[in-house]
Amino acid sequence: MSLKQKLLIVEDETAILRGLTDLFTLQGYDVVTEQDGEKGLETALSGKFDCILLDVMLPTLDGFSICNKIREVSREQAIIMLTAKSSEEDIITGLTLGADDYIAKPFSVKELVLRVKTILRRTAHKEKNEHLNIGKDITIDCLHLTGHVYGKEQLFTRREVDILNYLNKHQRPIPRSELLTEIWGYNNPSEIDTRTVDIHIAKLRKKVEVKANTPKLLVTYRGEGYKLCL
Repeated sequence: MSLKQKLLIVEDETAILRGLTDLFTLQGYDVVTEQDGEKGLETALSGKFDCILLDVMLPTLDGFSICNKIREVSREQAIIMLTAKSSEEDIITGLTLGADDYIAKPFSVKELVLRVKTILRRTAHKEKNEHLNIGKDITIDCLHLTGHVYGKEQLFTRREVDILNYLNKHQRPIPRSELLTEIWGYNNPSEIDTRTVDIHIAKLRKKVEVKANTPKLLVTYRGEGYKLCL
């Protein structure tokens, strides 16, 4: 039985797919590939993968739809979106739908390998807290990634719960760089060009704030970072 970490790469451009396959095979991963969106979704849901690399533009079914369908089944699955360099909208949409991170084309091979390794390292971490209470109106089941927010049931992703737990544990403003290190696992966050922290915070505000546009719980301290104000 193989002990290799297993990747699924869904990418329709043959040259890119071949290069990624060779790259991660040489890195010691067990690589499965698909070039069609619907087939990619079928494979993603039928197999157990440590990480899925998911292109946005695919035939038959786009990467956003695939990501959304995967999240309906699993909120733990590690997903990295491959987006267009110039498309801010693609980045925001992918992360809003539940991708853990993204990398923009054309990407650095070194950076892509780093993103995969750090995502896998963090995915291996299991949350020790079974429940998280935020004030009297928010209770989150950290194991099953569900919660009750102001009397309504709410679903969370693993990354969202990790962020809330970290902010709750450290009652101070947390810089983006610290969240990239502690939650995403990047050892040198200054070298990473990503908006993933900001977009995840925006997602969380829509889930835990009474009014996301005027946050009272998840507050930004200019020049310092984010703080969970209880």
